[in-house]
Amino acid sequence: MQLYRRMLALPGIRSLTILIFFARIPLAASAMILTLHVAIELGRGYGAAGLVGAAVTVGAAVAAPVMGRVVDRYGLRRMLMITVVGETLFWLTARFLPYPLLLVAGFAGGFFILPAMGIGRQAIAALVPAELRRTAYSLDSISTELSFMVGPALAVLLVTQLSTTAALTAMAIGIAAVGTALFLVNPAVRSAKEKAEDDGVRPPRRSWLTPRLIAVLLIGAGAVFVLAGSEVTVVAQLRGQGDVAWTGLVVGMWSAASAIGGLVYGGLHRSFSQVGLMALLGALTIPVGLVHGDWWLLALALLPAGLLCAPTIAATGEEVSRLAPVAVRGEATGMQSTGFTLGAATGAPVVGFVVDHSSPAWGFAVAGLGGILVAAAAVVLIARSSSRHPDQPAQPQPASASAIS
Repeated sequence: MQLYRRMLALPGIRSLTILIFFARIPLAASAMILTLHVAIELGRGYGAAGLVGAAVTVGAAVAAPVMGRVVDRYGLRRMLMITVVGETLFWLTARFLPYPLLLVAGFAGGFFILPAMGIGRQAIAALVPAELRRTAYSLDSISTELSFMVGPALAVLLVTQLSTTAALTAMAIGIAAVGTALFLVNPAVRSAKEKAEDDGVRPPRRSWLTPRLIAVLLIGAGAVFVLAGSEVTVVAQLRGQGDVAWTGLVVGMWSAASAIGGLVYGGLHRSFSQVGLMALLGALTIPVGLVHGDWWLLALALLPAGLLCAPTIAATGEEVSRLAPVAVRGEATGMQSTGFTLGAATGAPVVGFVVDHSSPAWGFAVAGLGGILVAAAAVVLIARSSSRHPDQPAQPQPASASAIS
């Protein structure tokens, strides 16, 4: 735990970790609240709720690099003013909108979504030296797991104990509160040294959006594809065998395994190959579908793949911070967020379609195979990059930290 102690002793890291954890909770709760509002309050069913969720997802995917570029050019506070006002207005007005207008407004709500995860990753790159970033990004992945365990549960509690209207209002209040806190704290997205060395020149995108960086972004999307597809399949398998009541516990054990894996990975003194992590995550997901019987057997079968979830995500954050020049760090981090969003947006429906037309076993197989194919595509991109020119890291990197492969 020595690396964690050194990292948490850095100025601003403890407060950043706590603040970003709470800032992610509204994001984690948003999909559940919208789903329950459309399906129950508006009576339009889960398919219609999925369309609203898709609109929000598309808006968020489009906005992430845009808002990252705003941070690069105008600073964090300017971006916070835009997103906090925009997203708060969406949640305040959502309860008054009929379904067709809510579907349109969903895109705007996603576009103005507060990018808490991107802010956290940018701040880590600014506050943490390169040799400790693996540890910091691992802790960030663990924090994300915890936020996404708390958020949906809190959403269900608000809806069932109060109403969807109260939950929508709570979302508006929560976004305004965490956004205001971020505005006041104003976590650094560039170190003092980086600010002093900034010459105001923004490098052209083609100079830094290399095949190697694209491979990193692809791996991030692939990891979330595997996770989203696996989550859908877990629900389907438990429902099919009459154990749906145990879904929360199974997912909780899976998330706990991910957190443990992230904790161990962050304590290591060297990075692992991202391609290897991605391929292994996919490979360990495929055989989960072969397990049949009690719910606890499925939970145990998920643990090996679960141990690799947080490390794979953390490794992408570490590599983006290494490859992206400081002047475009926000845009590059936004692209990473877009990759995560698209991975989730494709993983659930693609694997869900397979499960609907075959069995949960094939769902796990397709989710895992998707991860392996992404790893293979990343290898091709890295080979293409290496054949043209060797990568030059955006900032000094210690010899102990390996590259993506």
